[in-house]
Amino acid sequence: MSGILERKKFREVNLNDPFFDSLKSDYREFAAWFERKGDEEAYLYYENGFIQGFLYFKVESGPITDVEPVITGKRLLKIGTLKINPHGTRLGERFIKKAVDYAIVMGVEQCYVTVFEKHKALVDLFEKYGFSRHGVKVTVNGTELVFVKSLTTFTGDILTDYPLISTKGNNKYILSIYPQYHSVMFPDSILRNENVNILEDVSYTNSIHKIYVTRMKVYPLVRGDILVMYRTKDEGKKAEYSSVVSSVCVVEEVRYQTEFENFEAFYSYATKYSVFDRSDLQYWYNRGGCYTIKMTYNAALSKRLIRQKLIEQIGIDRDIYWGFFKITDEQFVRIIEEGGVLESIVID
Repeated sequence: MSGILERKKFREVNLNDPFFDSLKSDYREFAAWFERKGDEEAYLYYENGFIQGFLYFKVESGPITDVEPVITGKRLLKIGTLKINPHGTRLGERFIKKAVDYAIVMGVEQCYVTVFEKHKALVDLFEKYGFSRHGVKVTVNGTELVFVKSLTTFTGDILTDYPLISTKGNNKYILSIYPQYHSVMFPDSILRNENVNILEDVSYTNSIHKIYVTRMKVYPLVRGDILVMYRTKDEGKKAEYSSVVSSVCVVEEVRYQTEFENFEAFYSYATKYSVFDRSDLQYWYNRGGCYTIKMTYNAALSKRLIRQKLIEQIGIDRDIYWGFFKITDEQFVRIIEEGGVLESIVID
């Protein structure tokens, strides 16, 4: 199964897959530990029948005393194992997202992980998304670095605080996206009637970051503004019942086409996290007047609100241009509440 984070019991996973060789080398007890896990579950990513990514985490009660210094706190999420075979995509980002999303749902205060310093790419990944160096863990396998991420402390930095959303002083907008792009850009927001097999291991699917390209006049957007993604209607169906809001994102930056020296610069920037291929981006670039919005994918609504509800219950004007428009703080709060986004993720 390509591009899907598949959840499996440990006993259903082939421990002899070459993927696990480096883990067996780093941790002499790894094979025995793996066998003991049996009915516990982990996330795996497969490519051509071979494992390319593995993620295991669990909730623990604090304090955590087998590290120095001790990690205080009542409930913590331990990322027990995270390994990916690097091949140019953002699978590591999506693993981070899975872990912190679960932590939010379970109401934990902190996440922590131990990593050998030699795994620099993994260390950089954790630090990028707010895991700070806390101390060390010393075992027979050697000395590992300990990283901790708080899910209750707000610093004001979009990536450090991820997936927390700061509403104070930030404007809120609805931004539309066509169905054919929606689920590959926002995989955790896939609708029940959409095929999960459309998800592939590509940067725009697996990443925390997204780049949206448009000719709509989105210039009012600034870093920190909040976007509620609006999936437009299915072909042949009425917008009233098939258009939905599905996700919440936070703006990192907005750039106008003229800020790029040429198409190659535009393409190099946009292709990292955009659903568009080179020909698509060339088409939009040639038309002129393009904006790129780089944003973080912070939350999927567990209850998708159809257009009818947005109009009749949230109070959005039926006659407004639904491509891009500002909403009030009150409307945003109602969308979050009605959409089932956990309160702990939104900071006033």
